[in-house]
Amino acid sequence: MSCQILVLYYSRHGSTKQLARAIARGVESVEQCQAILRTVEELTTKSASNSGDPVVSIKELKQCDGLAMGSPVWFGNMAAPLKHFWDQTTSLWIAGDLIDKPACVFTSSSSLHGGQESTAMSMLLPLLHHGMMILGIPYSEPQLHTTTTGGTPYGASHVADSSTQLSIEESELAFALGKRLAQTARKLK
Repeated sequence: MSCQILVLYYSRHGSTKQLARAIARGVESVEQCQAILRTVEELTTKSASNSGDPVVSIKELKQCDGLAMGSPVWFGNMAAPLKHFWDQTTSLWIAGDLIDKPACVFTSSSSLHGGQESTAMSMLLPLLHHGMMILGIPYSEPQLHTTTTGGTPYGASHVADSSTQLSIEESELAFALGKRLAQTARKLK
């Protein structure tokens, strides 16, 4: 039986998308696990998401065995399109459809102290309300001790500065988080 891990993200300039791809590679390194990359709808027609992935449906969220959710830092908070999606999940909350499913978060900011931890925490709130089991990156991951860019115990992260390209540590930590999420989902299933 296959484990379906939803890698849900919003990306304006491509950095969060790169993290999503690294997490998906980690998910798919686990036997019998598949990453399903999805984004959310834009709120206005003036802005365009830089994803290329299909827009998520409530049904896909309900059916997933695990969730990785990512957003760029927007004033220390998750991006409005992602928040808007979660505001439409009341039916899943009432039914308890996400209870005990493992989840993790990831984020990208333009500067080292740009609000990554507060953004990660903002994404955790709806997951906790849905009864999901939160996973972070444990300090047993050696790159967490050496990174000078992104990567936190709250989840994978990237400091974009002037590039969407992930550092080696950022990529390895995102991969490790995806792998941990898939292994946990597989055990729980």
